Amino acid sequence: MLSTPEIDLLENSTLENALKIIAEKFGDSALFSSSLGQEDQVITDVIFKNNLPIKVFTLDTGRLFYEHYELLSGNNSKYKIKTEVYFPDSKDVEKYVNEKGINAFYHSVENRKECCFIRKVKPLNRALEGAKIWITGLRSEQSENRENMKMIEFDEERQLYKFNPLINWSYEDVLKYIELHKIQELTLHNKGFISVGCAPCTRAIEPGENPRAGRWFWETSQKECGLHSH
Repeated sequence: MLSTPEIDLLENSTLENALKIIAEKFGDSALFSSSLGQEDQVITDVIFKNNLPIKVFTLDTGRLFYEHYELLSGNNSKYKIKTEVYFPDSKDVEKYVNEKGINAFYHSVENRKECCFIRKVKPLNRALEGAKIWITGLRSEQSENRENMKMIEFDEERQLYKFNPLINWSYEDVLKYIELHKIQELTLHNKGFISVGCAPCTRAIEPGENPRAGRWFWETSQKECGLHSH
């Protein structure tokens, strides 16, 4: 467990020092989930450049953009460390598609959330089995649902700590780090795609739009898939 002084130290440390503290305390029980977005590329860079014993993994939903695979390959080549990939259960996907249709998520919020559960939430839960702390690239300004998230909190459902080291970073902070350290990123970001999910569920945003406006763009909801709803 983390003591109050340890939590205070994490909350007041630089990104690099905070991740080093996490690595020292939790070792390979610390896991980082990357969606290969800009924030996640920043955290991946810090973990891999410092050879921290934090497992980095990503979820392949089966509906990603080709650019995701290019970047994943690029990361593996650059850092010489492989990001572990988790896939959804093929039986779950087959049942959903055969019963409801390949693009059933367009028809209702319930269908969309079920698809996200099958392709994202279940694989994530499998990836986190045995973990003591889960590191994410969430930032508070990304959506209303994330505005009040803390930097570190205990996830009662999964029985682990959830650490959001970039929660107080601005988008400009992220871009500055990427430029300064020459971080690889999705080429989609240069085409108006800021928050990038599955290909059928993501569009480019217009100037001034919320970054999450391009996610599940056909519906009015909290713009979450269930991974970070707790």
